[in-house]
Amino acid sequence: MTTETLREVERRLRILETMPGFGWSANAAGQFTYVTPNTLSYLGVAGEDLNASDADDEFGWQQVIHPDDYERVAARWRHCLRTGEHYDTEHRLRRADGSYRWFRNSGQPCQDEDGTITEWFGTTIDIDDQVRLCRDIAEREARIRRLVDSDIIGIVIWDLDGTLIDANDAFLRMVQYDRKDMKAGLRWFDMTPPEWQEVHGREEAEELAATGKMEPREKAFFRKDGSRVPVLIGAACFDGQSSQGVAYILDLTERKRAEEALHDQKRELSQLVDMIPSYLWRVTPHGVPEFFNKRLVDFLGLGVADVNRPGRRRLAAFIEAIIHPDDATAVTDAFERSLASGDILSMKWRMRRADGVYRWMAASAEPMRDADGRIVNWYGLCHDIEDQLQAEEALRSSKQQLEQMIDAVPVNILSFSPSGVMTYASKRYVDEVGPPPLHIEDFDALAVDVAHPDDSLAMLRRASEGFATGSPFVNRFRRREKDGGYRWIEARAQPLRAPDGAIVQWYVASIDIEDEMRAQETLRERERMLHHLVETLPAMIDCATPDGEPVYRSQQMSEYLGYDFEYLDSSAKSRLTGTLETSVHPDDLAGVKANYGHSLATGEPYARRHRLKRSNGEYRWVETRAAPMRDASDAIVQWNVICLDIDAEVRAQRELQLAQERLARASQAASLAELSASIAHEVNQPLAAIVANSHACHRWLSAEPANIERAKVTAERIIRNANAAADIVSRIRALFSQSTETRTIQSLDCVIAETRELLADEAARRDVRVDIDIASDIPPLSFDRVQVQQVLINLMRNGMEAMDTVATHKVLRLRVHRGDDVVRTAISDSGPGIELPDRMFEPFYTTKQHGMGIGLAICRSIVEAHGGQLWAENDEPNGATFTFSLPIGKAPGDPGMGGSE
Repeated sequence: MTTETLREVERRLRILETMPGFGWSANAAGQFTYVTPNTLSYLGVAGEDLNASDADDEFGWQQVIHPDDYERVAARWRHCLRTGEHYDTEHRLRRADGSYRWFRNSGQPCQDEDGTITEWFGTTIDIDDQVRLCRDIAEREARIRRLVDSDIIGIVIWDLDGTLIDANDAFLRMVQYDRKDMKAGLRWFDMTPPEWQEVHGREEAEELAATGKMEPREKAFFRKDGSRVPVLIGAACFDGQSSQGVAYILDLTERKRAEEALHDQKRELSQLVDMIPSYLWRVTPHGVPEFFNKRLVDFLGLGVADVNRPGRRRLAAFIEAIIHPDDATAVTDAFERSLASGDILSMKWRMRRADGVYRWMAASAEPMRDADGRIVNWYGLCHDIEDQLQAEEALRSSKQQLEQMIDAVPVNILSFSPSGVMTYASKRYVDEVGPPPLHIEDFDALAVDVAHPDDSLAMLRRASEGFATGSPFVNRFRRREKDGGYRWIEARAQPLRAPDGAIVQWYVASIDIEDEMRAQETLRERERMLHHLVETLPAMIDCATPDGEPVYRSQQMSEYLGYDFEYLDSSAKSRLTGTLETSVHPDDLAGVKANYGHSLATGEPYARRHRLKRSNGEYRWVETRAAPMRDASDAIVQWNVICLDIDAEVRAQRELQLAQERLARASQAASLAELSASIAHEVNQPLAAIVANSHACHRWLSAEPANIERAKVTAERIIRNANAAADIVSRIRALFSQSTETRTIQSLDCVIAETRELLADEAARRDVRVDIDIASDIPPLSFDRVQVQQVLINLMRNGMEAMDTVATHKVLRLRVHRGDDVVRTAISDSGPGIELPDRMFEPFYTTKQHGMGIGLAICRSIVEAHGGQLWAENDEPNGATFTFSLPIGKAPGDPGMGGSE
């Protein structure tokens, strides 16, 4: 090599070493011939290491390049070596400390006179900061684009002349236009109703020109198909520009539907007020009449304006116009006292009807106060008591005030990292909820902090599932506002994904739905109550159009008939004709058609009995009634029909005469059988006690030594039981002969105490606890002690026997309390209950295997002979209660006590 050649090489090397970044040279085969020292120092390798490789087709510098970049870079290097193209690529290099940074690697070939590549020269420049900056910018732009293209809110970029430059998909779906329409020059006025363009359009333009923004307001847009969509829209010009701006639009369709539902409820309430069969009025805190309901206007023949005469005290004019002169002074004094003190007004007066006739009214008025206790209105109610002095219905009224939506887009936006750390909170969120406390770092902590305790668990569960699966989710919950109160919101979460599908950000948008939730709850409750009422009425319900065509049937009627509207619609006949001809008995069809047709033509209510075919083909007698429902103009809007199955009643009427004859023949035999059975049933108990006590007495006497004292006690019980048997027979005879000679005024609690003592052994044997609760205001009553004690023994013993199948908690409760003019004794058990409460008191009906079925019949006879009643009821969730009443203040021999007159 010549001296000049060496100098040229040295010159080139100096040039490489002074270049920014790293310099290198390679031969035509791609082997490095030179690498600048700073390169080797940065990489932490020797120059020969860059050419050493384990395979022929691999490069030695594989060890210093990122594994994910090697194949791409090596393929490019081979291509350039083969074609002589300029080498330029980006990749990551490993530093001596093991970290990687991005570099741009460029190389140019050097060729001889024949065009053969003799050498390559290149540079490697650090671009890591530039790469990271570009990626951050790209991610931010993607995040912003994802927010713009979300389904949460419509966003539009517009020009000064009203042309829409760009819009997100949410807005285009809202107005049903597409991208082609945008490119064709879609303008605001194409979608804005004329009435808005004339006034509001000019106001919007002036507001934008003056302030650079347009405060949110409600308006409507035309969709492409001509229909309207209600929206909330706000706009602002771009910073530094007045010719372009951005508008954000929220679809208010659902909110408007909720408002319409509330309006319908208000209208129904107004109709209800006018339909109430009473006279309603309202006056101011100073006594000025403000409102009369329609019924009162019709009654008086004048309205509020007629009594508010100018130049006179309005309260005095009101009283003079409608109150009887003899009552005017008292009414005036009562009004003035109540208006001054706020006390409730309640009195009677005579009020003049439109025809001049005065009728007595029971009037009352109460003040309605605000939160501070100030009276804002007086509401009054008058009942016509000319024929009836007691009020039949009390008026309760309530007033709902709708909250106005804030004058802004009701949307808050939050963003979270994939791990749940909060990365962004919109200004509106901070204004409404407040800035997150310093200890709040992630979604879970924020949710616990702001969500209502009753909602947080369900909300966190749905959010956790969404974050875990990467699926969008929606949460409805109550959120605490800055003032400490809670409001319902709907929060929608959407993940932002990278090109490889990995979640890089979560966006959560929330909107206030407090009014919607209240309205929905009210509507659901009303719908549930109405549906439950219709479906649980013991009758079949049908609704029809003004011309009689059925439009609704309750479940009971559909099941009864066995076919639905689809079956009727499949024929050429109308629903009404199909129903009548299919289900009404042929012999009744003509009359039904004539009567129903007359009602449809005249609007008169319909009522008729006829035979109707059930789904099983059986004809049963029914009573059908129909009445029209009218609107405010008295036009019929619907016929409401009720159908009652009276087949049993009709058949019973036919068989009544035969039954009465059979009853007369059986009456004498039944009376004799009942008397015999009564004696056998009632005497059986004391006789059984006599036998048991006799055995006990025998045991005491047979003991060694004989227990004389206990034997004497047992013998006394035998005597008492024998006397009781005789008394029972005597009382049964007295019962059937309607005798009252044995009734005396005595205390019921003494009889109950004695009965409890008589049944103490049996209660202990059956492991039953007897609880007795007797009210302190129970007066002495007139009754037959033996008969009433026999009722108590029967009912208490039946209760104990009913609990034989109960393993634990056997409690027999006896409660005595006073009613208006009776004393009621209730005996309750915790057994399985009774299957047929109404049949329990029929003679010879029994549920016991060895019962006679006469005990309860005798008990009812005894109670009714005393002028009382005996009935049975099942308790929830188990058990039964037998209750009998005895009258207060009836002396022996009174007709109410069963004595002779």
